[in-house]
Amino acid sequence: MSEYDTVSADVQHEEEIPEDHPRYQDLITRHRIENGVEKGITHLQGMHAEGRGSAFDYLLGEETIPSADAAERAAAAHLLLAEQPVLSINGNVAALVPGEMVDLADAVDADLEVNLFNRTPERIEAIAEHLREHGAEGVKGLTADARIPNLDHQRAKVDADGIYAADVVVVPLEDGDRAEALQEMEKTEIVIDLNPLSRSPQVAEIPIVDNIIRAVPNMTAHAEELATASEAELRAIIEEFDREHALEAAEERIRNGV
Repeated sequence: MSEYDTVSADVQHEEEIPEDHPRYQDLITRHRIENGVEKGITHLQGMHAEGRGSAFDYLLGEETIPSADAAERAAAAHLLLAEQPVLSINGNVAALVPGEMVDLADAVDADLEVNLFNRTPERIEAIAEHLREHGAEGVKGLTADARIPNLDHQRAKVDADGIYAADVVVVPLEDGDRAEALQEMEKTEIVIDLNPLSRSPQVAEIPIVDNIIRAVPNMTAHAEELATASEAELRAIIEEFDREHALEAAEERIRNGV
């Protein structure tokens, strides 16, 4: 057995995971989710969701495929053109890419808003503080003075000057009912999901079928590259993006490895 066939269970920090491990990204993801549960920012159900995502990522080859990169570039263009962009943060997102979401928000001048299915004041504050520790200067979601229509559960609660008023919303790792409800509000949705057949990417204007730990930094890199682009150039990038092709290409990779 190779020394990299497994990693010691007593790993306390992700820096202890060897970067040349063939499943490095998966191990990093698992470690961050476990830490998120211990810190009270990730719900136990989030571990199951991450397990499903890990299986799809394995079939994708644990890499950003070209159609996903095109989606990330189009997403960056949308965010740069937006009047009021908002990045939605749930427990898994906060555990996996807190600093990366802060960087993306800075690159496109977007707000960060905490939105949870299993919502408690303690979790909301813990996630907000976790984001502040990673550089966020302002975090929305604590006020929750508005509701998304046609949703009956806790995730309907949003800030009136945040997701409720946003024109472009990034909703990573979310369930399809919320994505559908936001679509009915005529918002431009950017969804990050490793399953191209789930409802969230199926209804999103920009479906990104990629691991969030790759997708968010890629979006930031594209946004920084496009920071001086004209409105016409940004709109051309959006027009060139083919959402149906992106979904089909991801499904083809998952099914056939092509």
